[in-house]
Amino acid sequence: MNNAVGRAQIGQWYLRWDKGELFHVIANDERTHTIAIQTFDGDIDEIDEAAWQGLPIGFAEPPEDWTGPVDDVEVDDLGYSETEMQAEDWEEPLEPLRKGVEEWQDEREESDRDPEGEGMPPLLRDEREAR
Repeated sequence: MNNAVGRAQIGQWYLRWDKGELFHVIANDERTHTIAIQTFDGDIDEIDEAAWQGLPIGFAEPPEDWTGPVDDVEVDDLGYSETEMQAEDWEEPLEPLRKGVEEWQDEREESDRDPEGEGMPPLLRDEREAR
């Protein structure tokens, strides 16, 4: 069924179509004719070479964070660049937080915003007019 992928390749990621499971081959034991695989969530399993030929699988791209199931990955192995901060980065001052005012907010006193008292409840408006 997996004639497209052929023999198991160590380090290659595969997708098992019937389960939607992503895994990669971690070993191929020619003496016992078994293939060791590790799923993305870290589970390790062995598959017989004869069973491998019948699996509904295809090649897959490694997941974005392929380090999920791997315990002994060093930062250098990830291929990231510019991960460390330099001393100059720590010397820059932080930007102060500014209290932002939304455009719908009006910071003026209510009497300045509504001199006619139109937005006031009727009782307060009556008191204001009585003054």
